Amino acid sequence: MSQGVTPEKLFEGLLTEEGEELCAVLDGGSVPGLLARLESDSSLKVECLFRGELDAGMAEAAPYLVKFEPDSEFAQWLVGTGWGEHWGTFVTSRQGFIKLHHHLRALTLVYRRDGTPLYFRYYDPRVLRIFLPTCTAPQLRQMFGPVDAFLAESETGEAVSIYRLNGEELSTVQRKLGGAR
Repeated sequence: MSQGVTPEKLFEGLLTEEGEELCAVLDGGSVPGLLARLESDSSLKVECLFRGELDAGMAEAAPYLVKFEPDSEFAQWLVGTGWGEHWGTFVTSRQGFIKLHHHLRALTLVYRRDGTPLYFRYYDPRVLRIFLPTCTAPQLRQMFGPVDAFLAESETGEAVSIYRLNGEELSTVQRKLGGAR
């Protein structure tokens, strides 16, 4: 984890539009005890990104969309403990949690040419950082949908990359956060 990275520093100047919400897309496979943590905090709005009834093992490893406030105890824990550990990414949206949930859920499966479904772990910052810059304009529109911005930690956790769709092009800003892993 990057020392000195706080939610205030990470989300500074991010939520500037009226009605813009901040959510985390967290990887249960990377975050120890995530499901128990989410279930124990009734202040969080949480939805699993996998469909249907999941067995216990799959529920533990599944990705979750979590709406939270940047100044919350959850944000302090998430950024203070998980930043630099590839626990997930952050998204902002003005389209509402339900629309965002449906959109992000639809991105979790991709299909091989033979029709075989594969899980697409776009919520892993190591995947997102590589994938988004390679996308065509139609792929970017598909990825962003109701998302205003994707945020992903840098490889070292010393910076955050903020990705936005600017017309047909990907706009990327990398902001240094300080500290070292």
